[in-house]
Amino acid sequence: MRVSIKQKVFSFGDKFSVNAEDGTPIIYVEGKVFSVGNKLKVLGSDGSELFYIEQKVFKLLPEYRIFSGGQEIAFIKKEFTFLKPKINITSTYGNFTIDGNMIGYNFSISKNGKVVGTVSKKFVAFSDSYTLDIFDEEENIPFLITLTIVIDQILHDGDNRNSF
Repeated sequence: MRVSIKQKVFSFGDKFSVNAEDGTPIIYVEGKVFSVGNKLKVLGSDGSELFYIEQKVFKLLPEYRIFSGGQEIAFIKKEFTFLKPKINITSTYGNFTIDGNMIGYNFSISKNGKVVGTVSKKFVAFSDSYTLDIFDEEENIPFLITLTIVIDQILHDGDNRNSF
């Protein structure tokens, strides 16, 4: 399955739209405008909250938590590395690792050592725009989309200055 993730350019706070390959909207992401650290809601096409993303502030390296139904379901942490960026995720869906190139534009998402998806950032887009290819349709697709949004926050959010 392939989805496209696009960040809206002229908006207060972070906003993303996620569309299926045929262009059908499937997920929306809205960030709080005036908050300490990033706080984002991941909403289904019907407006129901699927996940809530919250940045842990005052950390040397970026850390995020993902909640569902008020319960923490994932912890994301960028690891300190010299040669190759690495992000680890511990979640109720399994242990994930995000590996990417030095400029942070292409990523693989591995679950327990097996690649379940890849993310490619478009270079010519005016705003952040990604393609997420999911290889295992049995995975929680909204969760993988949410992980991609967190990666964008860690790597490319201008407010954080947290890039590889």
